Amino acid sequence: MRYPDGGGLSARQRARRAAVRLEAAGWFADGVPVAEVARRLRVSKTAVFGWQQRWRRGGEQALASRGPGGARCRLDGSRLRRLADALDEGPAVHGFGADQRWTLARVSDLIARMFHTRYTLRGTAYLLHRIGWSVQIPAHRAVERDETAIAAWRREVWPAGKR
Repeated sequence: MRYPDGGGLSARQRARRAAVRLEAAGWFADGVPVAEVARRLRVSKTAVFGWQQRWRRGGEQALASRGPGGARCRLDGSRLRRLADALDEGPAVHGFGADQRWTLARVSDLIARMFHTRYTLRGTAYLLHRIGWSVQIPAHRAVERDETAIAAWRREVWPAGKR
């Protein structure tokens, strides 16, 4: 699962986890058994065994956070802003007809046209999530819909029926 900050954990959460691993390194140096370290930190023994192996090979530096996981985004911040602006303009402006719905295929095609970079549909969904867009199911409403009549009905008729 990806989050808007570009990785599974925020920088603060990664730092907190790195601090836990460094605390474990101190106990490794003191000769505390793996099971005891796992109990004190409330983590699995498997995780502690992995940390201990890394600590033996590279010391405390080997336990430092390696940054956010996953692949780097192929679009930098300015391109993501340009994409968000293009999405706000609507599909019709970009030649997708009168239907005002962005689909993953349309967004993927738009990215390819604007930035000469291809994304899969799943990658496009991750990218949209990163810039704050979410999946929406459009409300199908009649063209003849009269919003003022509906508001009046909700205000006057509907409360009378609830009694």
